[in-house]
Amino acid sequence: MPQTVPPSHLSTAPTAQPDPLKAPTLTRRMACWLYEGTLLFGVVFGTGLFFYGLLFAIGHLAPSLLPLRDAFNNRFALQAFVFVLLAFYFTWFWAKGQTLALKTWNIRVVDAQGQQLTHGRAFWRFLLSWLWLLPPLGASAYFSLPVGELAVILVGWIVVWSLLSLFHTQRQFLHDALAGTRLVHFKPVEDVSKPRRWWH
Repeated sequence: MPQTVPPSHLSTAPTAQPDPLKAPTLTRRMACWLYEGTLLFGVVFGTGLFFYGLLFAIGHLAPSLLPLRDAFNNRFALQAFVFVLLAFYFTWFWAKGQTLALKTWNIRVVDAQGQQLTHGRAFWRFLLSWLWLLPPLGASAYFSLPVGELAVILVGWIVVWSLLSLFHTQRQFLHDALAGTRLVHFKPVEDVSKPRRWWH
């Protein structure tokens, strides 16, 4: 008796499911990284204006607070202020899953199990993310390198650090591996009940 082969659309053979925790391509992640940096430039620039505007106001509107102004009127105070601001910004948004740049590139940051980050883990990721910049900046300060050499070393370090993710089993950046976090593809399901706008 000849065997009947079921139609392909009725086949019960299991189909491969996409890995929900698969890392986006390195190109997408680096494009997101550059976009994040562009947005942060505006944040840091605005922070500097606010900081020195505050010092100006203290000096002219409240002369009795001049010692306070002088104490904060140095680059280390500004750097500390920017560091705290960035820590708050990234910790807050990573704990929610996405910054604006991550949302634009359909990427989400999660923990190793794919769950939402705690604020503690998000802050730990923020500290480890400075590995993108601190080694070349530290070398530049130690050896008193000129700006041109610093730029070459910084770009070279960023390229090497990003390429190292290709050797990780989940293709994650090393600071994500150390922080117990992952960058994954994430695109919210579109609500078909809402009318489409003309720009979609």
